[in-house]
Amino acid sequence: MAEPSVPASPAFLTEPLPDLAAWTRHFQQTEIPILEASAARLEELRVLEEEDKVDAGMLASLIESDPFFTVKVMAYVATKRRHSDSTETETVTSALVMIGVSPFFRSFGPQPTVEHLLREQPEALAGVRRLLLRAERAAHFATAFAIHRRDHDVAVIKQAAFIHDFAELLMWCHAPALELDIHAKQKENAALRSAPLQRFVFNIELHDLRHALMKLWRLPELLVRISDEKHADHPMVRNVVLAVRIARHTQNGWDNAALPDDFRDIAGLLNVSERAARGFVYKIDQGRLQGDPL
Repeated sequence: MAEPSVPASPAFLTEPLPDLAAWTRHFQQTEIPILEASAARLEELRVLEEEDKVDAGMLASLIESDPFFTVKVMAYVATKRRHSDSTETETVTSALVMIGVSPFFRSFGPQPTVEHLLREQPEALAGVRRLLLRAERAAHFATAFAIHRRDHDVAVIKQAAFIHDFAELLMWCHAPALELDIHAKQKENAALRSAPLQRFVFNIELHDLRHALMKLWRLPELLVRISDEKHADHPMVRNVVLAVRIARHTQNGWDNAALPDDFRDIAGLLNVSERAARGFVYKIDQGRLQGDPL
């Protein structure tokens, strides 16, 4: 498959940009790649679309399985939306319904891929894959928490958890050496906290970059709001934050020292005992491994 937008020898950033504004400008000027499997499936669906065999649901299923593609599509849809319509396309499915299947294929030709971009950066590609697995687990936890809470915006909460770390994914693609530096430092000292380490290596914190890019790309207002962990007093935000936290803290097993605090906070969110919260989290993860779609 052709890789139309990726240079033969990608120019990766090896030094941090000076501030949040510079990082935001950088990502504003670069195209977001998608996963190789997503690009291949997109081309399969393109052939079917010519036979009028593709609907918005089929496309949404593809896009929502790839955080890169999800952000890319939502950012594109924002360019087609009036400012007064900021709450009308909060999910990928509603976005596709708004723009239409045929116009989508005309706007999204063969896509550059993460795997091609990082073809000479195997450690960075491994970092992306670890983060993708974490994103899937965070989305699963977030969905289960939201269903338990009987929230009316389960789909948006799930999406917010799934794309929560998209700024870090973009860093792996554009500044792999810097991401590997962070990874090495945390491997050497597991007590190092992410935020100060990001400030030391990137000159910014990634949650600030995530928020800036979501605002720049005019992602749906509700999605932006519940993705802002600085407002974790709101139940929907806590739902997302705690799902992301538990996915991160259990990525390498269930012996992380932060887990008691996580279970305590999840118990508060769900209005259950800490013991019940712990059991519920274990059950959610086992269900994910067994293919439970929730």
